[in-house]
Amino acid sequence: MNSTPYVALRPSRSQFVHARGLRHHVLQWGGASLVKPTRPALVMLHGWMDVAASFQFVVDALPADRLVLALDFRGFGLTDTPAADSYWFPDYLGDLEAVLDSLLPDQKIDLLGHSMGGNVAMLYAGIRPERIRKLVNLEGFGLPASLPMQAPKRYAQWLDELKEPLELRTYDSLEAVANRLRKTNPLLPEPRALWLAQHWSRQIKNADGSWGEFEILGHAAHKRVNPVLSQVPEVLAVWKQITAPVLWVEGDLSDTSRWWGTRYSKAEFHERLSVVNQQANQVEKHTLSPAGHMLHHDQPEALAALLEAFL
Repeated sequence: MNSTPYVALRPSRSQFVHARGLRHHVLQWGGASLVKPTRPALVMLHGWMDVAASFQFVVDALPADRLVLALDFRGFGLTDTPAADSYWFPDYLGDLEAVLDSLLPDQKIDLLGHSMGGNVAMLYAGIRPERIRKLVNLEGFGLPASLPMQAPKRYAQWLDELKEPLELRTYDSLEAVANRLRKTNPLLPEPRALWLAQHWSRQIKNADGSWGEFEILGHAAHKRVNPVLSQVPEVLAVWKQITAPVLWVEGDLSDTSRWWGTRYSKAEFHERLSVVNQQANQVEKHTLSPAGHMLHHDQPEALAALLEAFL
């Protein structure tokens, strides 16, 4: 790469919250003095195999008059990695509430989540509707419907995977990490990829004290199948309790068939989304173009404009 890394316009500061046996890393932009009833803190939740710093480009495009917090989920970024064989959503919900209780006690917030974080945000907004003023879901589609008959095979797969050690590949340089990010998302400009690589990975210190390759800041166990089947009726029962206005944003190039084939489509997701705020009709939908699943990297300025108008 011949580019220089992106330069953050609104640098963040790190803080750590000790809760539920782990040290949770939270990025903060702005101070508590910016919080107002009509402009509460905006809390951002990243997606699977991502980190809190992923939102930097969007934060840079937002007005600087809002407190923004973004947390690394357990096993990602600079948050501790638990001694876990696999991960499940109740822990993400518990961690989110612990962080909110510590940093924003008794405050309503605006909550935003991308992908996996969008799914966490939707669940939390239905479980704790009194804590959420407005809710933003960026490509948090949820999972295909499951059937009870799938359970035996799923448990067997999980048991088999427990016997195999899981490792994520390492990279010989930050440029190689950036190239990996751009391979996944060709729309990601080189300067942004180089900046993200610094926050998405860290250099390994060898036994002899020398510096070696770069490892991804994500626990390999996230790659292991979850033995617990996703129950769509339970999810929808929670979504029905959401009282906050909802903003949904997706990318025009996002292709759900890459993940699920024909098992789950965008059309089915929008059918599910129709259960939210049915009486108030408070679900606002937008599509960004050109943008894929990582739309906060592809179109941060356009996304920030939607967020500012909605929030």
